[in-house]
Amino acid sequence: MYAIIDIETTGGKYNEEGVTEIAIYKFDGHKVVDKFISLVNPERDIQPFVVNLTGINSNMLKSAPKFYEVAKRIVEITEDCIIVAHNAQFDYRILRTEFKRLGFGFKRKTLCTVELSKQLIPGQASYSLGKLTRALGIPVSDRHRANGDAMATVKLFKMLLSKDLSKRIIKDNIKVEIIKRLNETHKTIIDALPAITGVYYIHDENGDIIYIGKSKNIKHRINQHFTNNSTKSKKIQLIAKSVTYESTGSELVALLKESEEIKRNKPLYNRALRRTTFTHGLYSFKDDNGYLNLQINKTNITEKPITTFSNMQSAKSFMFRIVETYELCQKLTGLYPTKSNCFNYTIKSCNGACINEEPADVYNKRVQELIVKNSYDNKNMVIIDQGRDIDEKSVIYIENGIFKGLGFYDLNHQINNIEVLESIITPMENNRDTQHIIQSYLRRNKRVKTISL
Repeated sequence: MYAIIDIETTGGKYNEEGVTEIAIYKFDGHKVVDKFISLVNPERDIQPFVVNLTGINSNMLKSAPKFYEVAKRIVEITEDCIIVAHNAQFDYRILRTEFKRLGFGFKRKTLCTVELSKQLIPGQASYSLGKLTRALGIPVSDRHRANGDAMATVKLFKMLLSKDLSKRIIKDNIKVEIIKRLNETHKTIIDALPAITGVYYIHDENGDIIYIGKSKNIKHRINQHFTNNSTKSKKIQLIAKSVTYESTGSELVALLKESEEIKRNKPLYNRALRRTTFTHGLYSFKDDNGYLNLQINKTNITEKPITTFSNMQSAKSFMFRIVETYELCQKLTGLYPTKSNCFNYTIKSCNGACINEEPADVYNKRVQELIVKNSYDNKNMVIIDQGRDIDEKSVIYIENGIFKGLGFYDLNHQINNIEVLESIITPMENNRDTQHIIQSYLRRNKRVKTISL
């Protein structure tokens, strides 16, 4: 018996997402014998790009049941079933996370239709649910909604069952969760580590650094390294003999130190992190009507972006927020391609820059405010963040738009001139990675204190 599932979530940080909608079809291999479909109140904010993708917003979920109210039904309909999903690792992780928050251990066997499709229908241009079903002639309604995607997965799974002529491929792909036990060396290492924010260094038996990382909880992160089943984690587990760390207090300091240490030491298993950490940038240009336009493009070496993003998804999420915060036009920010007015103008949320109704100088003033806020070009400033102890603060120093370094100071010690500041700063390299780290951190942490010098 199979429980074919699709889940929509709020988006956000890994393992902090909440369920907004769930659809489960109980399938006996021939027909659907039971189903459960429901919106879910996640009790947390939904990311703007998710609202745009799914159409599910907070107002729709106010009267929806909370997860604990539907948990019993989910347990019942999936009992003695293999969970089937398109990218099963994601849906199963979300379910386990929600049940863990309730103090309940949810455990099922899983099957992934992405993996099965690659084996049974090789050579496809894409294995995303939308493109794959379209290529196979499987009708899909309500794309990016739980019910529509779950029903499409049911039809895809039926096709995969019929293609598995040997009746072995599907059976061989069933995954059973295995509880990994730590060896004594790794257990001793974890027991000695603190649950603090900082940078950690994993060493081999010769003391050489094989991996550098940062975490807001070093003990928890090292435990993940030593229990994870990924290929890289397994390699690290084989040769890891000790772990050292440096407390930073501030996540921003940890990010900057991690970036510099990786470039300097080039650890064996940090190859992916040594590559550029950002892919997209925010750029501006003035159109023929004199309006400042904003657009997201892939970063390049010839143009300097206002700010940068790790991926297109975070860039779009940022754009949706600034359109609302600064009352910008969807058309002039690239969110609503049109030759006439944008959608927000129709609902009176745009002042009409899209049709030259709002004066360009008035509109551009708000765009400039945004640019100044999100760029530290030519600025002399310090960023004050948490320190390693309760009576300490960390400080990041930027001179004329260039990151100069970081340090720590006692709360009783006032930073009131450049000479004092420079004496406590440890110089660090300024590069595009550090600019991205600082700008991204300031976007995400509105309460961080910045002082202009």
